[in-house]
Amino acid sequence: MAKTVVLAYSGGLDTSVALKWLQVEKGYEVIACSVDVGQQEDLTEVRARALATGAKIAEVVEVQEEFANEFIARAIRAGALYENRYPLVSSLSRPIISKHLVEVARRYGADAVAHGCTGKGNDQVRFEVAIRTLAPDLEVLAPVREWGFAREDTIDYGLANGVQVNANRANPYSIDQNLWGRAIECGEMEDPWNSPPSDIYAYTVPHGSVPDSVVIGFNKGVPVSLDGEEMPLYLLITRLNAIAGSYGIGRIDMVENRRVGIKSREVYEAPAATVLLEAHRQLEDITLERELAHTKIELGLQWATLVYDGLWYSPLRMAFDAFMEEASSVVTGEVRVRFSPNGFVVDGRRSPLSLYDYELATYARADTFNHLDAEGFVKIFGLGLETWSKRQGRVQP
Repeated sequence: MAKTVVLAYSGGLDTSVALKWLQVEKGYEVIACSVDVGQQEDLTEVRARALATGAKIAEVVEVQEEFANEFIARAIRAGALYENRYPLVSSLSRPIISKHLVEVARRYGADAVAHGCTGKGNDQVRFEVAIRTLAPDLEVLAPVREWGFAREDTIDYGLANGVQVNANRANPYSIDQNLWGRAIECGEMEDPWNSPPSDIYAYTVPHGSVPDSVVIGFNKGVPVSLDGEEMPLYLLITRLNAIAGSYGIGRIDMVENRRVGIKSREVYEAPAATVLLEAHRQLEDITLERELAHTKIELGLQWATLVYDGLWYSPLRMAFDAFMEEASSVVTGEVRVRFSPNGFVVDGRRSPLSLYDYELATYARADTFNHLDAEGFVKIFGLGLETWSKRQGRVQP
C-alpha cells in the first residue's frame, strides 16, 4: 500500500514539480495543502492545478486572520526587523503553514510531510524544525534538496512530465508573498550589482487615488484602527498595503546573511510592514520608560533573528513574547503618517499613557525643570572618568 505525504503546495514551480516527483520517483500518494496567508492568489486555481498535476486530495486552508493575530501582531510588538532591515516576510508564514500541514497530516493519517525548499535556503530550516517540534513522529521530505536539479533542470523536468508551471527560462524568478509582504529572488538579481528589473514589483506600484496621510490607532502595541475606523488586523494590513504601496513605499533591496552560512541578495516589498513597524516604534518613544525602551530594542533584534532562524516553536520565543506583551501594555495611542513618493514620515504621535511632559520638556516660561539640579547630577555622572583622568588618564584626541 502506497505511503501518503502531505505536501506544502504553493502552485509554483518547485512545489508543482515536487508533487509529480514524489509520485513518479518515490511512489507516494500526495495530499496537496495550500495555506492561505494572504498571498493574493486564487487558491481555487491553485487547488485545481494540484489535482491536475496528480494530487490525490488538494486542501485549501484559510488562515489570514490567524496569521495576522497570532504571528504578525507578535512581530509588530517586538519591532521585528532581521539585521535591522528585513520584516520577516517569509519567516513569519512558515510556522503557521507548518502547524496546518501537521493538522492535515493527522487528519488523513499521513506518513510524512514534504516541502519545496532548496538545500541552500532558510525555509528548509524553518519548516523542518517547526514540523519536527510539533510532530516528531512524522517523516519530513525535501524533494528539491534530494533531486539536486538546477533551476533550469527543474523547469525541464516539469515540462517533460506535463506539469503546468509559470516559470520558464525567460522568467526565472522565485516569488513568495503573503499578507505581510512579498519576496523576490533569482534571475539577474543573483548578481548584487544588477538593478532589480522594473517588472518584478506588484505591491509597490501606483494604483488609483489614495490618501496622503493616515492615523493609525494602537492598543497595547497592536494596530487596531485606520483614521478612527476600527477593523481586524488582517484587513488593516491589506488596506495599508494598498495605500503605502501606491506611493512605492516598502521596497527593500538587501544582501542578507542566511542561516545556512551564505549571503543572498533579496528584494522585498513590504509597504504595510514598513509603515506599521516605524509607527509602532515612534509610539513607543513616548510611552516606554528609557531603560525598558533600550532593552526592548536589543531583545527585538534577538526575537527577529530567532524567528528568522526557524525557532518559532521554542521556549525562548515564548519567553521573549512574555516580555514583549508586558512592555507593550502601555503602547496605546495614535500615530499620524504622511506619505510622499517613495517615502513617508511620522509627524504626530499621542497617547493617554504618554511619558512626554510638556512642562519638563519646554524651554518656554511654562518650564518646571529645575536647572540647578543638573550641576550635581553632571558632576556625579562624570566622577569616575574625572578620577581616572587625574590618576591614570591617557586621553586620546
